[in-house]
Amino acid sequence: MLPTRWASVRIFCNLFAAIIRVHSLLIAASVSLGIALLLPLTGFAEEVSAASGVGSASAVSATSAVSADTPASAVGAASAVGAVSPPVSTLDEMDPTRNYMSGKLESWARSIDSFFGDYRNYQESNDSVVQLDATQVIGYLGEPKYDFALNVKVSLPNTEKKLKILIETNPEDKTTSNSTNTQAGAVKPVTTPATIAAALRYEKAEAERWHFSTDGGIQLAGLASTPFVRARLSLAMPLDKWRMKVAESVFWFSSIGAGESTLLDFERQLNEKQLLRVSSNATWLNDKQNFDLSQSFSVFHALNERTALLYQIGASGVSRPQAQVTDYVILMTYRYRVHRKWVFFEISPQLHFPQVANYQASPLLSMRLEFLLDNTR
Repeated sequence: MLPTRWASVRIFCNLFAAIIRVHSLLIAASVSLGIALLLPLTGFAEEVSAASGVGSASAVSATSAVSADTPASAVGAASAVGAVSPPVSTLDEMDPTRNYMSGKLESWARSIDSFFGDYRNYQESNDSVVQLDATQVIGYLGEPKYDFALNVKVSLPNTEKKLKILIETNPEDKTTSNSTNTQAGAVKPVTTPATIAAALRYEKAEAERWHFSTDGGIQLAGLASTPFVRARLSLAMPLDKWRMKVAESVFWFSSIGAGESTLLDFERQLNEKQLLRVSSNATWLNDKQNFDLSQSFSVFHALNERTALLYQIGASGVSRPQAQVTDYVILMTYRYRVHRKWVFFEISPQLHFPQVANYQASPLLSMRLEFLLDNTR
C-alpha cells in the first residue's frame, strides 16, 4: 500500500504544479485584457479633459438634459461621470462604458445573487459568508428527497481578507456544475450522503472587473479523507447595453479526477426591478472524456425589499457518447425574506422533461429554508 500512496502523492503534486502554471497563464491573460480595456478609457479621459477646458458650463447643461431624457438616467450613469462631460453626441456613444463604470448593473446583479443566496455570491464575496439551507424535493421520478447544504467562508485576521477558511458540503458537485441555487437542473434527487470538506483559500479581486481565487483542502471522511485543489478566475466587461462575465475554473478531486469548467453570463437590466441573465456552462472531466453542458435564460423580478421572483427556462446535456439533451426545465421561484435579513424561504414549482422519461413532463416542487449571513445582514 505504501508505494501506491506515494504514487498518489506524486500525482497530486504534479497536478497541483500544473494548475499553478495554468494560474499564471490566466493571470497574464486577464492583465492583457485589462490593459486592452483601459486604453480606450484613457483616451476618453483625455477627451473629457479637453472638453472641460473649452466650456464646462455647456457640458454641465448637456449632462442635465441627457440625464432627464435618456434611459441612462434610469441606472444613474450620468452621476458617475461628474459635472464635466463631453458633448451630447460623444456622451451617447460612451453610455455603455459609463454605465459599466458607474457599477449600477454590477451592483444590481450582485444584490440579486445575494438575495437569492446564489453560489456566485459565495464564490466572489470578499467578506465572510455563512450559508445553510435545507431543501425538500417532491416529484421528479421518485419519492420526496431532502438535501442539506452548508457553505462557510471566514476571513482570516491580518490578511486583508485575502486568506479564507472554507467549509463546504459536496465541493466536487458545486465545482463541476458551477452550481447556483437558481440554476436550472441544480435541484436533483439526493442519492448519496453529503460529504464535508475544509480548505484554505487565497482570493484577489479588482473592483467589479475580475476576481481570482485558489484553494486546496480535504474532503473529510476519516481514514478515507481525500485531497482536492481548485482555482477560479472571473472577468466582467461591458458590451453595449449588456454586461458579459466569464468564469473559468480548473480543479482536481481524487474522487473524480482533473477537469475544467467555463461559465459565460450575459446580463442586462430590463428596468429598475428586472434583470435578464443568459447563462452557458460547459464542464470537462478528464476521466470521463466528456463535456457536461447547460444553458438557461433567467429573469429576476424584485417585487419589494422582502420578495422576489425568478422565471427560468433551461436545458442540460452531455457531449458523449453523442451530443444530446438530457433534460429540459421550466421553473418559477418565489423567494421571501422571513426574518430580518438572514432567514429566507422559497418555493419553486418546476416542470422537467428528462431523457430517462422519454421527455415526458415530470413535475417537481422544491421548498427551501435558508439561513444566510454576510456583512450586509
